[in-house]
Amino acid sequence: MSLSPQAITNIAVQAAKDKKASNITVLDIRELTVIADYFIICSGFSSTQVQAVVENIQEKLKEAGMPALRREGFREAKWVLLDYGDVIVHVFQEAERQFYNLERLWGDAPVVGVPVNI
Repeated sequence: MSLSPQAITNIAVQAAKDKKASNITVLDIRELTVIADYFIICSGFSSTQVQAVVENIQEKLKEAGMPALRREGFREAKWVLLDYGDVIVHVFQEAERQFYNLERLWGDAPVVGVPVNI
């Protein structure tokens, strides 16, 4: 069973909220690139919290039949990337989030409300 990008996004956002991720932002990048439909960007206050957020997202999506295709940065937990094909999840510690500023880099992408209803 394959989930829609909107369903993946909604599950991931709720899983991040469950672990108290902060400043959760969803960017609709469909019109800007072919690499994905959505970027989810959120923050944790420590490496432990970032790892907890990432593990919860992975667990909830795996339960829904969507294991991550790729995971990068988990050990250092400053910026962890989870690749779900049409949805890319970025979980940052706040200093790294400010430094890389993906929201500015992808500034032409509309921010969508969650849950995503498209």
